[in-house]
Amino acid sequence: MAVAASTQSVGHDEQVCDPLADYFLGMEDYNEAIRRHQSVIRREPGNALAHYHLGFAYGEMGQHGKELSEYQAAINLGLDDWQLFLNLGLLYLENGQVRQASDVLRLATLLGPERAETHFNLALAYERLGLLAQAEQEDLLSLQIDPEQPDARNTLGAIYAEEGKYMRANEEWTELVSSNPDYSPARTNLAILQQYQRSDSHGGAESSGFTHAP
Repeated sequence: MAVAASTQSVGHDEQVCDPLADYFLGMEDYNEAIRRHQSVIRREPGNALAHYHLGFAYGEMGQHGKELSEYQAAINLGLDDWQLFLNLGLLYLENGQVRQASDVLRLATLLGPERAETHFNLALAYERLGLLAQAEQEDLLSLQIDPEQPDARNTLGAIYAEEGKYMRANEEWTELVSSNPDYSPARTNLAILQQYQRSDSHGGAESSGFTHAP
């Protein structure tokens, strides 16, 4: 499961967004946030931060075409915040544009190398592209930053299984089930893997479609 970003702690040199517009965004009143950010942009069309926040609000309302347009406007105006690129990457992932997602998520990791979610979502993109060694590396980096991520640990188990590292996958899921007994994806994946191990059908585990999210 992809880890969503927010608009908190977004900065841009010598540029601020309207505090009241951002208040409604923080309160999740997205209709009012959209209206007020549109007003900010009419007054300040070059306000990259306002374009980003407007795009985020559009995304929360399911208006993903407008979301993409505003993110691109913010980037064209020079905003280089890791959360912007993370949200754009998540949008591309949701749209099935995995190659584009990996490109912008790589930028997110460069801009926010200390953020676990940038590495985890890049791992998801790499996994979907079949770049399993890179996916493993990014997932491990994410867990090094924040070990308390059941989704990242579960995904790491899936990557191990897809790489044919069945013992590591078994260990990862077994430990995850032990430490998070209510986390069902790991339990499901462990059962799938153990079924293949019992039947000695290892070849099928690499494409069996392991569960990634609750």
